[in-house]
Amino acid sequence: MRATTMTTSLPVFRHLVLVLAAVLVLAGAPARAQNIVVMVNGDPITDFDIEQRSKLDQLTTQKTPSRQDVINELIDDKIKIKEGKKYGVDPGVSDINQSYEGMAQRMRISSDQLTKSLETKGVRPETLKGRMKAEMVWTSLVRGRYKEKLMVGEKDVADKVREGGSEKLQIEGTEYKMQPIVLIVPRGSSPAFQETRMKEAESYRQRVTSCDEANSLFRSTPNATIRESVTKTTADLPEALRKVLDDTPIGHLTAPEVTKAGIEMVVLCARKPTLIDTPKKREIREKMYQEKYEKTQKAYLDEIRKAAMIEYRNR
Repeated sequence: MRATTMTTSLPVFRHLVLVLAAVLVLAGAPARAQNIVVMVNGDPITDFDIEQRSKLDQLTTQKTPSRQDVINELIDDKIKIKEGKKYGVDPGVSDINQSYEGMAQRMRISSDQLTKSLETKGVRPETLKGRMKAEMVWTSLVRGRYKEKLMVGEKDVADKVREGGSEKLQIEGTEYKMQPIVLIVPRGSSPAFQETRMKEAESYRQRVTSCDEANSLFRSTPNATIRESVTKTTADLPEALRKVLDDTPIGHLTAPEVTKAGIEMVVLCARKPTLIDTPKKREIREKMYQEKYEKTQKAYLDEIRKAAMIEYRNR
């Protein structure tokens, strides 16, 4: 079963990112106790696992969790991952590392800096990656298996908006059709090579005047790629990017930016007025979805936990 793409995102790591970015306090190295405390479907949870998760939870919540709460979290993670394998949802090392690097980027640091920050608190990066894997698996499972149950009807959203005293459901906005372009800069390249690629990007900006030209050019250019077109509205984009797209002539490229992938630009294929949901309507839809998701995932977890073999060895 493949993960289902949803327009509504769950803030699984949002709080974690904010707290990890703010807290960098030294702590001693973890004691590597390996006594088995619980067996979950034949998979052990050790004292060291509990100690590590306790430190991670304390780092992210600024509270000291109870030992049993931590054990329950670890049991749930084991159960989620086993259930994922049952349906073919099993993120690989590269998937987990990509998610880890994404978290670091949102914190505006490198993945190596994130690792060092965790280690100063006595938390191994594998502890965070294990938690991330369980949440990735679980989100994919719940969204994939219960897609229809999680759908939020437009009428239900509209009724909820009107309950709050507002009749307005949509406002004027803009729709943008664009194609991302990447000039590849291999990891470890010299600053001089990167500067050369930036100059190439600027020269391409002078030449491209339509999406057709961009496709013809970049599909035949070595070490460059043009992705499939995407359509976004005002509501989907941050204000800074909206301003860039509003200031870019149709068919032209945005200014090149250095990213992890290389030198990136966007060719703007179309821009037109459209109607978008009001912020209030989007807020209500998100809340209704979250409520459905939480109720559904809790019932699902309770169901598979009852069927799991959980054996306590040493509390």
